[in-house]
Amino acid sequence: MLYKSLNSQSPKVTFQEAVTLGLAPDKGLYFPEEIPTLPIDFINSIEKFSDDEIAFTVIKPYINNEIPDDELKKIVTDTLCFDFPLVEVGKNCYSLELFHGPTMAFKDVGARFMARCLAYFNKIESNSKNTILVATSGDTGGAVASGFLDVSGVDVVILYPTGKVSEVQEKQLTTLGKNITALEVDGVFDDCQDMVKKAFLDEDFKHLNLTSANSINIARWLPQMFYYFFAYKALKNKSEKLYFSVPSGNFGNICSGMLAKKMGLPIAGFIAATNSNDTVPRYMIDAKYNPKPSIATISNAMDVGNPSNFIRIIEIYHNNFSELQSDLQAMSFSDAETKAAMKFIYKHYKYIAEPHGAVGYLGIQNKLKQNDNAIGVFFETAHPIKFLETVEPTLNCTLEIPDAIKEILAKEKKSIKIENYEQLKSYLMSN
Repeated sequence: MLYKSLNSQSPKVTFQEAVTLGLAPDKGLYFPEEIPTLPIDFINSIEKFSDDEIAFTVIKPYINNEIPDDELKKIVTDTLCFDFPLVEVGKNCYSLELFHGPTMAFKDVGARFMARCLAYFNKIESNSKNTILVATSGDTGGAVASGFLDVSGVDVVILYPTGKVSEVQEKQLTTLGKNITALEVDGVFDDCQDMVKKAFLDEDFKHLNLTSANSINIARWLPQMFYYFFAYKALKNKSEKLYFSVPSGNFGNICSGMLAKKMGLPIAGFIAATNSNDTVPRYMIDAKYNPKPSIATISNAMDVGNPSNFIRIIEIYHNNFSELQSDLQAMSFSDAETKAAMKFIYKHYKYIAEPHGAVGYLGIQNKLKQNDNAIGVFFETAHPIKFLETVEPTLNCTLEIPDAIKEILAKEKKSIKIENYEQLKSYLMSN
């Protein structure tokens, strides 16, 4: 398996090269040159396999023999060291809880998988070093910080927008120290992401072996397919129609689900549930892509005005708008609608949803009204405690703080404030 740049101006590369480069030299995202098809027998008998076996089978074609099978199995097992429970929230509606990992966010899977792949490559390439440069709108930073903490030969620099992540999210990425550094940017997430992309193309940084741990990196993006296979395994006998509603910001998560469908997973369709940052919902009306500056909302991890991964979705569907429309609906919801959904879920089902999950719930409920016999899954992407400032006053309840979060909140925040790319460059050059 080789990987091509979606800008088509750079040579194809191996999995290892795509992981270590992050972004292609022509500024394009890497994408597999072909989408493998899984054996139909595997899909039909998926309930016979463990989650580890499913994940190994799904990811193996994208890596070929660049990581030996025994090493890849260890990486998968170490990545998936926590549960992915499905919780029924109303008739034919399920929450897939993706927050049972070390940082209580869905991005733990991708961050852990990428960290372990990079550690393996550094081990076989003696004295190899990498600098991970990543932008975060919320949970990515904490997941990357945890996933790469103390990984040999890797330094991590995380950019995040000041005042636009929750207290728990900020503490998770600013308190670890060691090989993790947090840069606090005076701006919004899109400013952070633009700086990261610019740095990758800066010739002055070649000696740093820069790579990204955002979902633009294939090793962060591809493992997110696992969620869809796990949910299908649990629900395959309940209905022939299975829909997924995915809270969407940078669109890596839902894009990986579309890849899973192209590999043969029988998914009826997808709902991209967004907040007021509605670039994709607008695109799905008239096929015109007009990104706007991001807007701050209570579901801050989705505050993305120009989602990087949408170009991968276009590639999956061969730029065929009508084909994409048959699989994808995109819906935008306001903060007021999000809070109302949180209250409804809590009142009727005693289930505590944080803002991102509530947006996903709104999306799947909209879809289920159109399909009486379908099963719907919405992704609950983070533990409610990470949005305590919103959840508690909205639901008029007190959340129990997990011990791991108590430890984080007690630690001292350490960040370096920057305002522009020149200051980022100065920091990287001097450190």
